[in-house]
Order: sequence, then structure tokens, then C-alpha cells
Amino acid sequence: MTLPTTLGALRASGHVARPVKDELRENLLAAMREGRDRFPGIVGFDETVLPELERALLAGHDVVLLGERGQGKTRLIRSLVGLLDEWTPVIEGSELGEHPYEPITPASRRRAEQLGDDLPVAWRHRSERYAEKLATPDTSVGDLIGDVDPVRIAEGRTLGDPETIHYGLVPRTHRGIVAVNELPDLAERIQVSLLNVLEERDVQVRGYTLRLPLDVLVVASANPEDYTNRGRIITPLKDRFGAEIRTHYPLDLADEVDLIAQEAHLVAHVPDHLLEAVARFTRAVRDSPAVDARSGVSARFAVAAAETVAAAALRRATLTGDEPVARVGDLDTVVPTLRGKVEFEAGEEGRELEVLAHLLRTAVAEVFRARLGGADLSGFTALVADGGSVTTGELVTSRELLGQVGTVPGLAVVLERLGVGDAPTPALAASGVETVLEGLHLTRRLGKDAVAGGRTVYGG
Repeated sequence: MTLPTTLGALRASGHVARPVKDELRENLLAAMREGRDRFPGIVGFDETVLPELERALLAGHDVVLLGERGQGKTRLIRSLVGLLDEWTPVIEGSELGEHPYEPITPASRRRAEQLGDDLPVAWRHRSERYAEKLATPDTSVGDLIGDVDPVRIAEGRTLGDPETIHYGLVPRTHRGIVAVNELPDLAERIQVSLLNVLEERDVQVRGYTLRLPLDVLVVASANPEDYTNRGRIITPLKDRFGAEIRTHYPLDLADEVDLIAQEAHLVAHVPDHLLEAVARFTRAVRDSPAVDARSGVSARFAVAAAETVAAAALRRATLTGDEPVARVGDLDTVVPTLRGKVEFEAGEEGRELEVLAHLLRTAVAEVFRARLGGADLSGFTALVADGGSVTTGELVTSRELLGQVGTVPGLAVVLERLGVGDAPTPALAASGVETVLEGLHLTRRLGKDAVAGGRTVYGG
């Protein structure tokens, strides 16, 4: 309510106009000095991608992010909005959001001349200064740059009047950030239309040369395979971008787990050791020679896997009246549900489920060794000595499972190392116990059989 509402009041306030790249640079430097998080929600890029991106922004470069699907390119691009000023002045009613000091369209210039210091000023939030376009083959020049508006022609304007133009996405984001996802998917003639925007900062529509000094930061994303001379990108457009930055999947297991925990919407509690199993499974699928490495295995695969595990736990809890806590057996629901998210090599047709199931078992075994390696588990193997067995499954409650186990020497230590807490609930304790039994089976110290009714029996 205290912001200036006219050009005269804006000048009197001492406001200084800044190009958008200067604005981003100064706000980024301020955030760095204050130690603030410059890119909230971005995981695993602190030592690799983010320093490169910060250098590009400080240099005032347009940027293209290269990476396989699901590496967080779009999330990273959207986080740039936080580096813009929260509010910025615009000429009220301006189609392109022009700064009151610097009108660029004929209509705004006329108003500025006629009204002088009484030119009305509105304030635009930074969220309105970001535009995003997913490149598709049917994208037109009109979508990005603009085209002649037949309605304005019908109103009596001549074809030579620049005010007959309906501006596209790029001009309408004047003084903001324009993002183009999957840039090589644009047809070549559409890519050509961006050349002037990136270099001369003007646009051409239907033979008009509009000397609009557009002030935009252009950020694009692309698959590395397409962003080559052999791919679908024209060389002059590549040359216009000041920085090419490679993204990647999380390098560290801890980052993978943090990413899943941050992004997944879990409808039941999934203990940390099971989130780790999902993360290890995702990394194993990503590295498997049976999987097409060029397509990648998206972080969305891991997120969907964790959500599927939580859903399986919620289903069991609803049917049995138990507390909704995931167990290791719930991981098996991931394989048939998510196999469509993975592209396999041609020679692996028909073996998809087999490959994924093997990789999942490997991941669970790795969690077991990492967390319980060297632990005394003789109390668990004693449970099935002399023909004993332990039955679990999707319809076996936590108390039923714990009732079969009873008091096991070393159970408290095991549960602590699995991260389920010092005083776990029955459901958390049952989750830990089932993980130990599965781990002993995978390391060939217990037998395991599937029986009718969705039950699993662990025996000697």
C-alpha cells in the first residue's frame, strides 16, 4: 500500500531501474554474502552444478542445462525466480510489463509522453515474471514471438501498424526469465526465431522488424544426445547460449535418500532403512547393463517407488487394523507397478520383471550388510532352529509377527542400527524384525517360502 503509484512518485522514491541480469547478479551476491540458500529444494548439486550456474548468472549468460530425464533441470530453473526482486514497478496496463522509466512499445511511449509524471504505475510480483514453455513439434513462432492479430486488423488498423501484433511468450516476459524445456524438440524454423532474441534482443514478426529492446534471461533444458550437431539443435542457436551446464543424478546415496524423503508424498510411515533400500534399488537400476542408459532412470522412479511402498503399508493397515508402517515385504509391490518407467535394452525383452526383482533383492541385501554387518543375529537364526518358522505377509499384523518372535537377544541393538528408535511401536519393531529375516534369507542363512494368502514363511 506504500509503494509509489505514479511515475513522479517513483522517481521521488529514488527507485533505480536495473536490467534483469544485473538484478539477478546483485541479489545472488547478496544471498551469498548472507549465507542464504540460493536454490531451495535442490539436492545433490552443491559441489557440481550450482557453482557453475552461479558463475553463469554472475557473468550474465543465457544458460542451457543438459541432462537426462528426472535430474531436476526444471526444478532448478524455477528456483531462479527466487533471485528476482519480490516486487518491481511496471506501467499499469502495459502488455509487456514495461518499466515506467523505459517504455518500449509505441502505445506505452505515447502514454508516457501524454501523462508525464502522472503515468500510472503498478507493481508486479516476481512469480509473474517467469514464463515456461515445453517445446513441442507444434509450437509456432506466434507462440514464442508473436503474430498479426486479425481482430485488431478488423478494428481498422492497417497491416503496417506495429500495434496489430499480438505478442508471444518471450516479449510478454520482458524483464523476466523465459524457460524453454526440451529445446531441441522445437522445429528448426522455430529455433531460428530465437536467434535474434538471444543476441540482438529484438524480434521479427511477419516482416516487421520490431526494435524492442527486450530484457530477458533465457534458460533452456535439453537431453545431451539431442544437443549436438548430430541431434536436433541448430548450431547458431547453440552459439548464442553463454553457458552449457551438465546436470546429473545424485552422486551420493545420502543425497538420493534425502531427495526421496523431500519429494515423496507418503501416505504411511516408511522407515529410513526402507527409504535407503529404495534409493539403492534406483541406483542399481540406473547402473544396470540391462537398462538403456541413454533414457536414464528418473528421480521420479525413486519417488514413485517410495509412494508405492507407503500405499502398500496403508492398505495392509486398513485391512488388519494395524498401524500404517511399511515393511520390507512391501518393497515387492514396486517391481510390477513401476516397470513401465524403465526402458530396457532390446535383448532384455521378456526379462524385465526378473531383472528388477533381482536388483531389488540386491538393494535390500546391501542395506542389511551396511546397517547390520557384524551384528550378533544368532537370536534370529535360533527362531527357526529345529524346524521352527516365522510367518509374515500383507495380512499379518505387527503383533502377530512379534508374538511369533518373542524376546530375541540383541533385538534392541538391531532396531537401533536400523534407525527405528529406542522405544519403537509394535509396527516399527515388526518392520525391523522382518528386515532382519529378509536379510538373513538373502545372505543364505534362512530359507523362505511363499504360501497361499499372500503370506511368507521364513524357516531353517
